[in-house]
Amino acid sequence: MTTRDIDAFTHDHVYLGAAHDENARRTLWVVILTAVMMVGEIFAGYVTGSMALLADGFHMATHAGALSVAAIAYVYAKRHASNRQFSFGTGKVGDLAGFASALVLGLIALGIGIESILRLFEPIKVAFGEATLIAVIGLGVNIVSAFLLSGSHHHGHDHHHHDHGTGHDAHGGDNNLRSAYVHVLADALTSVLAIAALLAGRYLGWVWMDPVMGIVGAVVIARWSWSLMRDTATVLLDTTDDHVAEEIKDLVEGPGDARIADLHVWQIGPEAHAAIIGVVGAIGIDADIIRGRLGPVHELKHLTIECH
Repeated sequence: MTTRDIDAFTHDHVYLGAAHDENARRTLWVVILTAVMMVGEIFAGYVTGSMALLADGFHMATHAGALSVAAIAYVYAKRHASNRQFSFGTGKVGDLAGFASALVLGLIALGIGIESILRLFEPIKVAFGEATLIAVIGLGVNIVSAFLLSGSHHHGHDHHHHDHGTGHDAHGGDNNLRSAYVHVLADALTSVLAIAALLAGRYLGWVWMDPVMGIVGAVVIARWSWSLMRDTATVLLDTTDDHVAEEIKDLVEGPGDARIADLHVWQIGPEAHAAIIGVVGAIGIDADIIRGRLGPVHELKHLTIECH
């Protein structure tokens, strides 16, 4: 066998999403916006003496940190995409970052919930006017950020995507972008609830609305965190994609001259799956025939076939 013959069977293992660079740029812009708003809130808190603004500023700092992790993950995945130390490429680096972000989001939800319960029993004085103004500005930043992150609707060829949680389908399976999007949504939700509570406290005297809305927000954010953690963990643990596996089985066994004895299907990137298939077939059934039958399964980017 010549070197040219060997090269014909050699391929790279770059399984980054088709919109990887675009998503990286969007995430970086959101990091910058969040950081600027964070500094503004902390500065305003010190100038006005508002603890509410200071608390919200440091709360936003945790989101800025998580969003920075997402931005770094894009850079790392791109830089090491061709590194042979990663057997199946760096397509799952984003899922690792997404899982980390989900953990941070869960801790944020827990902190908001505990603080809200404490304030429900021990109300504190709130600077309603200043806090409302900053909350409105923060909501504006969140809306712009959400627009930036939701502007990428590339689906590639993955026709088996189903919505497993907030923003999953809209981001074409890119859990790193999804994690950034969920952090922005969480900030937007807390801003909306805060504005409602602050207005009710200022004009109706319903001071209790602030902690109640905090508890509501904590529950919703915790649910988003769990959904993101579940989906990223599924990818990181190489869980079988049942939809792709079922299509593979139908195409291979459909003609009736072959049966699948062993099948492993897992995700290796935002728009890429790998599969190892053991086939028992009639005389003449070989790997090339099976590979040809699996042509319609566009998700498969790395395929290993063993025929008996």
